[in-house]
Amino acid sequence: MPSLLDMRRRIRSVKSTQQITKAMKMVAAAKLRRAQERVVAARPFAQKMAEVLENLSARITEDFSHPLLDVRGDEKYLIVLVTADRGLCGAFNANLIKTAHNFMQEHQGKTFQMIPIGRKGRDFFRRRRIDFPAEYINLTAKGRAEYADAVVIAKDLIKLFIEDKSIDKVFLIYSEFKSVLSQRNVIQQLLPIERKNLEQDKPQAEYIFEQPADEIFGRLLPKQVETQIYRAMLESVASEQGSRMTAMDSASKNAGELIEKLTLTMNRIRQATITKEIIEVVSGASAL
Repeated sequence: MPSLLDMRRRIRSVKSTQQITKAMKMVAAAKLRRAQERVVAARPFAQKMAEVLENLSARITEDFSHPLLDVRGDEKYLIVLVTADRGLCGAFNANLIKTAHNFMQEHQGKTFQMIPIGRKGRDFFRRRRIDFPAEYINLTAKGRAEYADAVVIAKDLIKLFIEDKSIDKVFLIYSEFKSVLSQRNVIQQLLPIERKNLEQDKPQAEYIFEQPADEIFGRLLPKQVETQIYRAMLESVASEQGSRMTAMDSASKNAGELIEKLTLTMNRIRQATITKEIIEVVSGASAL
């Protein structure tokens, strides 16, 4: 049976851990609020960008060509995986890594490359000997995503896709923020951009174009890649903070339950010690 001193040390240790988890929960809650505001603000822009591109795609000529619309084969895939740079956020990173791994298993026979955005995804797949044309670390370590970083990633990705003709498709894997308790892992084809035609019965928005539709469409395609990467980073940051807040809340509750159990055990040990001392005193008095 552990001594009374050992139990007191364990209780102090668990209380210290509980204070840390409570503090991390509060920090994650503050970062989550800011990240959620940025996600909500970015979603309408991304949706409007897709709407404008869809409208333009119906106006351009059939012979219009662009490197980002170049439909290739179906052999070599490039995965852009957005994970966190830090842990202690529950199953957030594990679920994203599992999603990417399952995607690769479902497409056996394909050749894969990966561009990780985040340390956790990079560290996991580096041990699997997957080729990394580029990697981006510590971009979201402070709990926020910057559009300038998304622009750099998009430019490097577009350059790689155009120059490396062997890359057939580029897929973006990230966690879409729904709520603090709910996130959804998304697999989205980023390149080549799918050219969609408007439905005949769908009301078409009226735009006034000063430049030819083909020229505007060609300029907006790289912006679409930037927007999608930026949105994925924003969604991932919000999902990470939500997962961390939930994980730290569970850890704090578990620590509280453990403190109660240890306190009960300590009281029993103390009671047993007192009872033993009383018996020894009574036995000694009887012997005299």
